[in-house]
Amino acid sequence: METALLVISILLIIIVLLQSGKAEGGPQIISGGQSELFSNRKERGSELVITRITMILGFAFFAICLVSMFI
Repeated sequence: METALLVISILLIIIVLLQSGKAEGGPQIISGGQSELFSNRKERGSELVITRITMILGFAFFAICLVSMFI
């Protein structure tokens, strides 16, 4: 069980680091500049795949942690 958690956590760290920054205009909010931070951006292609893999790995990590708590 611990080996699965270790593998999933390493994969999760790698996949999160591969994601593009979604808050690129963050400092502009503080300075009052025009920001498109909250605009509707649709993910497409590889960005969508990376997001889905992140969700799957996150859910798997959470589920394995819950199961290992009760075993």
